[in-house]
Amino acid sequence: MMRQLADDAGAARTQPVIAAIIVAAGQGTRMGPNVDKLFLEVAGKPVVAHTWARFDALDEIGEIVLVVRAGMEVEFRRLATDHGMKKPFRLVAGGKERQDSVWNGLQALSPAVEIVAIQDGARPCTSVVQIRETIAAAREHGAAVSAQRVTDTIKESADGKTVSGHLDRSRLWAVQTPQTFRMTVIRKALGRVREQGLLVTDDTAACELIGQRVHLVESVAPNPKVTVPADLPYVELLLRG
Repeated sequence: MMRQLADDAGAARTQPVIAAIIVAAGQGTRMGPNVDKLFLEVAGKPVVAHTWARFDALDEIGEIVLVVRAGMEVEFRRLATDHGMKKPFRLVAGGKERQDSVWNGLQALSPAVEIVAIQDGARPCTSVVQIRETIAAAREHGAAVSAQRVTDTIKESADGKTVSGHLDRSRLWAVQTPQTFRMTVIRKALGRVREQGLLVTDDTAACELIGQRVHLVESVAPNPKVTVPADLPYVELLLRG
């Protein structure tokens, strides 16, 4: 029995410390003026509460950092209390761009963290299976991203008015979150972005600068992001289903 306990303790020590960064500092301007999409109620609670709860309930996640707009700290602490969040969390102020917000979140993580899942606060339907699969892929490959195959025919337009080219959809993927990384990889990648003064649209784009390949983790279940008012009924249906 003592040997078994010792073996179990050793196994526990070898498990990587995994964290989540929930990026919730955006303005959400496409929702309309004076509307904070993260706090719109859907399926009984605010959008961001659903997102947060997914990671809070996951055994693998040891800590959570939420990157929020300055002045919103009280609202997020109230959210944690009202919805029974249990895991340790920190609130960090967002930056000018999304990449700056993610960088701020990385700086707030404990030194022991080895793997981090970065999630849009406005993406509340991400499945637990999807989160776990990106963690496993990041552990093996260094970087992983949740993505769906593009099923629509995609055209290119040079002037925004007429079709100028056709893209082969068999090679196209719509990238989502979580985007999950070994800490050494994402720190190096975003550090290079900052050194060169570049603007990247997502965290995986930073990996290209350091030659880091990103593993695609296909998302079979819908994983939409709340962006415009028309997204809410669909998200409501998914969450209640």
